[in-house]
Amino acid sequence: MASQNLYKIPATIVTGFLGSGKTTLIRHLLESNFGRRIAVIINEFGDVGIDRALLEGCDVAACDDIIELTNGCLCCTVAEEFIPTIEKIVYHTDTDKRPDHIIIETSGLALPKPLVQAFQWPNIRARVMVDGVVVVVDAIALLDSILSHSPFQKSGLMDSSAHKSPIAETFTDQLLCADIVLLNKVDLLNKKNLPILENQLKSLLRNGVRLLKVHHGRANSALLLGLGGVAEENLAYEKNYPHDDNHTHDDFESFTLTLPAVSDVDVLEKSLLNVLTTHNIIRIKGFLDVPGKAMRLVVHGVGTRVQRYFDKPWRAAESRCSRLVVIGLKGLDRCAIATTLGGNIYYK
Repeated sequence: MASQNLYKIPATIVTGFLGSGKTTLIRHLLESNFGRRIAVIINEFGDVGIDRALLEGCDVAACDDIIELTNGCLCCTVAEEFIPTIEKIVYHTDTDKRPDHIIIETSGLALPKPLVQAFQWPNIRARVMVDGVVVVVDAIALLDSILSHSPFQKSGLMDSSAHKSPIAETFTDQLLCADIVLLNKVDLLNKKNLPILENQLKSLLRNGVRLLKVHHGRANSALLLGLGGVAEENLAYEKNYPHDDNHTHDDFESFTLTLPAVSDVDVLEKSLLNVLTTHNIIRIKGFLDVPGKAMRLVVHGVGTRVQRYFDKPWRAAESRCSRLVVIGLKGLDRCAIATTLGGNIYYK
């Protein structure tokens, strides 16, 4: 069986809930790719993509092969978007431009199973194998969910009630598809809490799934891009892969805000924390134009944490525009959020 896969391009699916650190992990994998040509497919929940721009800031050759699919979730648009995209990559007429490896970053709301199954399609199976499914878990969000004992808490990852929240269902389904799980941001934890998280996660994983503790998404790229799991053949775990043909994302929504140049970043950060804690927001991410700074400021907000850093200079032909993507539970008060942040709702 192994010999049949020798000439197939390996593909790694990277999934995990919103704000877990998927894009940071992929950026690290691209920066330590051992000279391999890597194609990256990014799927974002929302009509404006931020993650592609984050990856393009890594300044390595592998970052030139990035395809972005926005305004939808790949697990719901496999036939319409994902399969044609994969076919375009693996059947490229110039064989020198075919990748050595494919990385697929799902949106934080996606279920990996439909993607894994898509590799069974004859045209895809002939050229690509699923090397593995990597699930990234936010250690802080998971701990908050466990300690709160509340299914109504926004992170809600470990909701054990009879009728799980949409967040908990998505998180559980992602874990059930995992070949390897990265417990990310462990550097922010009190060490005494690590065993609690490990025990909770292991109770949800299939036998043989590896659990690694990492921080800043830094994991061994040789391990993550060489799992050899052939995950599409592991669908014998049917009892662990619950069928959900009615899977939708009606419980979530996203929108984009444009903001003027931000002269006082500390004030905006306080406003971000305000909306994160007073609205059903799961994640905020984007770029800010800071006057007097040659570089753009990246902003990530999840839970009660806001992270910011300058990642690369604005290009000469690039419009210096502050833009944030807001993702949350259905029913967000968009106008109130926009007012608090001093922005305008962007309509594509």
